[in-house]
Amino acid sequence: MDSHTFQEFQSELTCSICMNYFLDPVTIDCGHSFCRPCLWLCWDEAQSPRCCPECREIIDKAVFSTNIVLKKLASLARQATPRSDSSSGEQLCTAHREAQGTFCDAHKSLLCASCSDSPEQAVHSPSPVTWEAEECREKLLRKMDSLWKMTQEMQGNLNEEVSKSPSFLEYVTLRKSMIQGQYQMMHQFLFEEEQFQLVTLGRQAEEILQELRDSKIRMAQHREKLKEMYRELTEMCHKPDMELLQVSREGPSSETELVQGQKPHPVNPELSSLHITGILDMLNHFRGKSESSGRWANRYMSLSEEVRNMIFGDDGATEDPQSVESYAAWGVEAFTSGRHYWEVDVAKASNWVLGVCKDSMTSGNYEGERAFLLFSLKKNNHCSLSTNSPPVTHFVQRPQGRVGVFLDYDNATMSFYDVCRGSLICTFFSSPFTSPLKPFLCLSSP
Repeated sequence: MDSHTFQEFQSELTCSICMNYFLDPVTIDCGHSFCRPCLWLCWDEAQSPRCCPECREIIDKAVFSTNIVLKKLASLARQATPRSDSSSGEQLCTAHREAQGTFCDAHKSLLCASCSDSPEQAVHSPSPVTWEAEECREKLLRKMDSLWKMTQEMQGNLNEEVSKSPSFLEYVTLRKSMIQGQYQMMHQFLFEEEQFQLVTLGRQAEEILQELRDSKIRMAQHREKLKEMYRELTEMCHKPDMELLQVSREGPSSETELVQGQKPHPVNPELSSLHITGILDMLNHFRGKSESSGRWANRYMSLSEEVRNMIFGDDGATEDPQSVESYAAWGVEAFTSGRHYWEVDVAKASNWVLGVCKDSMTSGNYEGERAFLLFSLKKNNHCSLSTNSPPVTHFVQRPQGRVGVFLDYDNATMSFYDVCRGSLICTFFSSPFTSPLKPFLCLSSP
């Protein structure tokens, strides 16, 4: 073909972003094609919505398949018009003073025609430099793909870490209100202890928020490190064949594995459960008000796997359902007034639910049943505490032994306590109770 036609052919195989032959080309919705690395980096650094770098059309899809035809044509064009290393000039064999046009993968060395024909190279089958360079680029592209996936994963983790702060701040405000509500029930001489706990909460909250801020910085820095490695590999792909093969002699770097091993871990916000002086003595006073408070029905209901998963969700599932014992029980007495306190030992339970619910004997069925429950669920060696009314996640330490449950029927208040620590887990308030309420527990043990 004439020179003008060949130049047009080269232009069609050139990425308009990097102005080099396509590397792993993709064709986006508008019909324009770019190197996948160039397009990813361009979109990642842009503040506006994804659009074509050439025609500026908005692109909804972010994942594209490699244009195999363009990739093969670009590879052929690279091999047909190899670029020489302008800094070092043509590579000549020191023994034969001939141009080195082949590459021995076994020895990682450039060879001239005479060296390639030598008997010692017969078993190694040297290949043309352009072919070996394309193979090297393919290996680099695979590394780049892995790096980009790690970069995107880290971006997801970073976004999740950023979203934790607002909800955590809201919870800190909520917990302050709960602690203040507890101290209103106690005598004036506990005022100083109340202030101490609020100050401690504020300090711990600031420390945890600082940990979250530091974690965000670490994740952002880790992501930038991954991107920098990605850029370096992109630049390496565009090096002249001779220089690229010389750099690749040292073999694949372990830097990618090292960076992956330094992956920062997310922060688990958890506030300390501080002891409240005299709280258990006060609560135990209400345990003696009713002889049947805290007593459970003689019959316990064993739960099927289906019911267990409905209560605990996927966190209650196990590969061997037969190895899990799960049961539910209701208290003997249905409360219609007064204040009542009881304790439940949850030390051997991996997941549990405690609280009160409508008395099924008086309501006739469970439709529209009203329940006030505290859930403790274990997943991936991490335990979470939450309540259903209102639905709140509680960022406090999980109780390891007995849990105290306090019902103030007249004031429509429910509270849960860590008996071992003598501390508050949570308190929530309801609209006035109108139906008899029974204690409820559901335990699941491995």
